[in-house]
Amino acid sequence: MAASDERARHWRYAELPGVDLLRARYIRKTFVRHTHENFVIAAIADGVEVFHHQGSDVFVGAGALALVNPDTPHTGRAGVPEGWRYGAVYPSPEVVARIAAETTTIRGTPGFAAPMVDDPYTVRLVHQVLRAAEEGNALAADTLLSVAVTRLLRLNGGTLPERRPSSAGAGIAARARAVLEERMTEPPSLERLATDLGTSRFALLRAFRDAYGMPPHTWLTDARVRRARLLLDTGTAPAEAAALVGFTDQPHLNRHFARIVGVPPGAYQRERENRGNRENAAGRNNVQDGAGSAAIASGAWHNDRQHSRTGPPRTWESRTAPSYGTPSGSASP
Repeated sequence: MAASDERARHWRYAELPGVDLLRARYIRKTFVRHTHENFVIAAIADGVEVFHHQGSDVFVGAGALALVNPDTPHTGRAGVPEGWRYGAVYPSPEVVARIAAETTTIRGTPGFAAPMVDDPYTVRLVHQVLRAAEEGNALAADTLLSVAVTRLLRLNGGTLPERRPSSAGAGIAARARAVLEERMTEPPSLERLATDLGTSRFALLRAFRDAYGMPPHTWLTDARVRRARLLLDTGTAPAEAAALVGFTDQPHLNRHFARIVGVPPGAYQRERENRGNRENAAGRNNVQDGAGSAAIASGAWHNDRQHSRTGPPRTWESRTAPSYGTPSGSASP
């Protein structure tokens, strides 16, 4: 299968505030080490995805979900020659906390314990959330999202540990991050940054990696892409956004944006500009009687461990899911 067969759509649905949505098929696509401000709940429809997470590779096949907590460094690539096809929802920490408070006994900051759960039922729920959003079915999308998040938290949830600086190195890393955030368009060299902080280059590298899971230059690229997304969301042209966050030019932004977000910045912005019109049109033609969404089984809210587990997936056979839209524009990094 050629890399030109890659397709991806990254969008938002106004009736699901605080949630990003994605459908994608990737073959040769490689996600560089990056983080998300939101949770990642990626439901694999077919193929296999591999992502490096907290020191080891995690293999996720059809019928399983890749789960990443906010601000957790990870990568992504195909685990088989034919790649992988998946749908993903990215709920904000606030959205997940609200659902957890309403439907679970988790106290503190909720999160996922393991990076993979083998649960075909929740995989179907995630794809149904995406389908309902595409059809403008707000009631179904919101309900199904709540069911899916609740189920995952009951199967694989817990309280995330508080992040507390535990050493002088952590303090140096936090100060270095603040400097990079402030000087994003004109960052200092590693030597200058270390000197200004009163430490050595290698001590700074160790401290920063220990605190944030990646070296300063990788973190800066990730932060630039995050800020570019915010600018694109407000209508800033990609070329202007590139300059405002410190990339050399738009192709420089395009390359890094596609390797982190999964689609080029132009396609990302067009989906946000055009989605509202499509949602309005769908809403006028849609009678919210459950069209396009599946009924929710009575057991969906329960911790049904006999049908789900967090170990290696039982099966990687293909499962039917909706078609995937436009070329990703990022066949290779």
